[in-house]
Amino acid sequence: MLRLLYIENIAVIEQAEILFGEGFHILTGETGAGKSIVIDAISAILGERAYRDMIRTGANKALVRAVFDRVPRLPWFEENAVPYEEELTLHREIFTDGRNVCRVNSVPVSVGVLKKLGICLINIHGQHDSAALFDENYHLSFLDGFGSMEAELEDYSVKYQKLQQLRQELRRLNMDEGEKLRRMETLNYQIEEISRANLRAGEDEELEAKAKLLRNAEKLSDGLHSAEEALNGGDSSDGAASLLAQAEKALSKLTRYDESLEKLHSLVSDLMYQVQDAAEQLSDKLYELSYSAGDLERIEERLDQIHRLRRKYGADCQAILTYLEKAKKELDDIEFADDRLAQLKIQEKALEKEARAAAAVLHKRREIAAQGLTERILKELADLDMKKVQFSCRFTETDLSPLGMDAVAFYMSANAGEALKPLNKVASGGELARIMLALKNVLAEKDQVPTLIFDEVDTGVSGRAAQKVAEKLKSVSKNKQVLCVTHLPQLAALADTHLLISKAERKGRTYTTVEPLDFEGRKLELARIIGGANITETTLQSAAEMLKV
Repeated sequence: MLRLLYIENIAVIEQAEILFGEGFHILTGETGAGKSIVIDAISAILGERAYRDMIRTGANKALVRAVFDRVPRLPWFEENAVPYEEELTLHREIFTDGRNVCRVNSVPVSVGVLKKLGICLINIHGQHDSAALFDENYHLSFLDGFGSMEAELEDYSVKYQKLQQLRQELRRLNMDEGEKLRRMETLNYQIEEISRANLRAGEDEELEAKAKLLRNAEKLSDGLHSAEEALNGGDSSDGAASLLAQAEKALSKLTRYDESLEKLHSLVSDLMYQVQDAAEQLSDKLYELSYSAGDLERIEERLDQIHRLRRKYGADCQAILTYLEKAKKELDDIEFADDRLAQLKIQEKALEKEARAAAAVLHKRREIAAQGLTERILKELADLDMKKVQFSCRFTETDLSPLGMDAVAFYMSANAGEALKPLNKVASGGELARIMLALKNVLAEKDQVPTLIFDEVDTGVSGRAAQKVAEKLKSVSKNKQVLCVTHLPQLAALADTHLLISKAERKGRTYTTVEPLDFEGRKLELARIIGGANITETTLQSAAEMLKV
């Protein structure tokens, strides 16, 4: 769970260090004090998108660091070659030039990799989740999440993808006669053009190297002649090979009189043989260098031919030959399209049958999951003082799609005697907040994420309903760490840890601070939430009574 959050230079927060414990945490403060900035900082350290305008004016970077403890041995560590530790430190720097530096226990990672870890550590539920609850396109994913449909979805997805690939092949082959003739004409021309060139893989590289050599043949010849003359000698002088041979002969005679010259003789002898060998290699090179202007002309003509083909069909000879094979295959496919189409249509029927069978299995599992989800949501809503509500998951059969053959929509009736209607037709703001909380609680039971954050999900809730929401969140915090941004005194009163977000102005700059409250501080903050700026003895007494319950 989250133990420490350090924020530096994010918006109006110059520097803040927040300690968290177990249980129920409440963040309160005046509107605009910076509560959302704390949530944005947590989102950033979890790998969510961070913007340059988050950085405090005048600073060149922002920094967020979070420390988690009792972290389970997640597969993420092995998958990303990060050593596992039960205490985990996440670090992210955001620079004004758009760069991001992310580390997990000092190991550099990308933002995307950090995000994959973040979703295993914290779930953030905000007001935008209500829009997803209204949007029926999300209802199926909610249901699948509750029903743990991963295996069934994977099985169906494999079959559906095979079917789609085959249908794509069918569409490619199933062209009209005019289009077919035009394509065959193009392919025949391309095949003839490439085949006529009689290319070899790597031929262009060999020819370019040869052309380079021939273009500089005169310089090479002059240089090799000079080197060869220096070693073998010429009309006017002895070469190094002849001089070394004379030195070797002289030393050979002298070793009979002075054995200490044997080592020197051996050295000169080695040099003589090496120079003679080099002279022979130079002669060979000169012989190989024999060329004519016609050789270079023929090579450059061939290279021009290859370059024309490269512009059309590939970056080098190997790529052109690969294109040739593809063109031949496509031409064969078109020429024998009728036979191929007949075979593919038989395969299509078999694959469609398999996909529909997998979709039917998925549908049955979803129906079972829908019953369980309905029962759990109704129980949660009863706990949230919505005992009369009716809720159901309604299925509509669709054609095969990436998610099966189901469309799912959540229907409800908030009042006795009213017909069930889509959520966006019947739910008020307060009802929607409680439905979302109920759904999130039910789905949270299915995952192992230890920390839940609720960002003002209680909007539109008041009175008795607010008390029920508070009690529900308090109940959830017995098994998970819960952080909640709220304006409701009922929620704030039940906190195990109450954090106050406040801002002040110093020397023309705005600063936000985060501080934990003791009993007296909590009493004063609750009184402010209850009575606004006009704090009286009565509001203070009411706040104290709420805290003592």
